[in-house]
Amino acid sequence: MTNYTHWFIRARLKTRQLLLLVALAEEGNIHRAAMVLNMTQPAASKLLKDLEDVLEVSLFDRLPRGMRPTWYGEIMIRHARVALASLNQAHDEVDALKAGRAGQVNIGVITAPGLVLLPPAVAAVKREHPNLRVSVEIETSPVLLDRLEQGKLDLLVARLFAEHDKSNLRYEALTEEPVCALVRPGHPLLGMSGLGLRDLVSAGWIVPPAGSVLRHRFELMFQEEGLAPPINVIETAALLFITRMLQQSDMVAVLATDVARYYAAHGIVALLPVEIPCHMDAFGIITRTDRLLSPAAKVMMKALKAASFGAYGRRLEPD
Repeated sequence: MTNYTHWFIRARLKTRQLLLLVALAEEGNIHRAAMVLNMTQPAASKLLKDLEDVLEVSLFDRLPRGMRPTWYGEIMIRHARVALASLNQAHDEVDALKAGRAGQVNIGVITAPGLVLLPPAVAAVKREHPNLRVSVEIETSPVLLDRLEQGKLDLLVARLFAEHDKSNLRYEALTEEPVCALVRPGHPLLGMSGLGLRDLVSAGWIVPPAGSVLRHRFELMFQEEGLAPPINVIETAALLFITRMLQQSDMVAVLATDVARYYAAHGIVALLPVEIPCHMDAFGIITRTDRLLSPAAKVMMKALKAASFGAYGRRLEPD
């Protein structure tokens, strides 16, 4: 039998209190938060005080020019965002069913599997469920994990790093991600035989931003060969800029091999015949263990697992 004695039922927790917590976190001022929520400041102050009285902790430090969340406040704000996102998702699913649609799934993905894994998976879903709404975000892993935690995404194809809190995450590995060097078609280096890293030290390079994992491994790759890392560099992760810059210069870029092959297949770039012995960390399918997948998300999960064999030769067991 379900337990209905949760603290928030006894405390008569109001959704306006959850909204106020988020508004205070974003505005940093109770007057502005009250205005955003279309309530008076005294009413907002009472809602906050009632919640603090129930929890028996202070959720915000009152400062001369605003309010700052305490550690207790940070916890409540994080869960308030998740709760509100879940309620919005429930409303969207109800609206979808009322409108004759089959629901919605929000998926986040990093670039390489966004080109290789996701298109066949989404195509399979749309063949079987043409009315299911699919929303796709392509971003870096840290951004996607943050949105997954906030309840804005249902599942990810991304990386997990050591600094990420994995206590409420489920991770199913797919593959490692090799990288390669690429240039414009007709580049002089394409005609060289026996090309090695020593031949590329003096080249102009387009590289990932400083502080990224791939940038560190890129520089280490040269150092392990007894070479100083290239100093003529442009730092960016923007694919449109990278491909356009390559077309208009003799620079060399380092990029995930799957992404490079996609652009090479369209004649935009060419892969240099040189070994690049560094790689990105493995990526996989990531979901939350503390939330149930919606029916639409389960459909997408099944399609991703089916497509993983064709994309990476990895057979994942269906849930």
